[in-house]
Amino acid sequence: MDIEEQIEAIGAIFRCGRSSAESLSRVLIPQLLGAKEIIAHQGEPSQYCWLVIDGAIRIETFGLEGQRQQLAQHGPGEFFGAYPAPTVHRAEIGTLAESTLLRAEATKIAELVAADAEIGAGMARLLARQLDRALDRMVARTTYSAAGRVYAELLALADGRERIAPPPRVTTLALSANTTRETASRAIAALIRRGIISRDEGQLVIHAPRMLHELVC
Repeated sequence: MDIEEQIEAIGAIFRCGRSSAESLSRVLIPQLLGAKEIIAHQGEPSQYCWLVIDGAIRIETFGLEGQRQQLAQHGPGEFFGAYPAPTVHRAEIGTLAESTLLRAEATKIAELVAADAEIGAGMARLLARQLDRALDRMVARTTYSAAGRVYAELLALADGRERIAPPPRVTTLALSANTTRETASRAIAALIRRGIISRDEGQLVIHAPRMLHELVC
């Protein structure tokens, strides 16, 4: 990613003018990470925050007995990490796929948010949108069936598109939907059998989005 691409991406995420985007670009450092890389471990000091430009990030916590629980997943245009001050990582952060990120010190981003009205407004919109998505996930976990949660995760990953590339792993879907791998596998198999979706090594295609929406219950 060259500097012009970086400024353009920042401007799009924060919906700010070039001057504000350039200010942010001076504190945001590009990072290119491979699939399944660990960015931070649960319990470590946390002084950085990140913007996702491309790829997928998974946030997981570990219980007292070592059980994994996915808390969140972040994609392009989303923000995660310490903000507005350093703290401690509450969960493990890792990549699901090859990812391009922009990393900054939490305090430097907070200073820009306080000093620049456009950046402040952009951050408020960004965090409000992510809160809305988090609430959607909470509703799904408390009101949907296990299969319904898997289908809701598929729709969230598709984000209005008919293709998800690369295709999500069944284990990842299960963790996101707070269910077992076996349940998620049966739910996906049922969709394939009915022709609602198809998948290969490169992508998952949703052939009948309306039918998939109707199964989220």
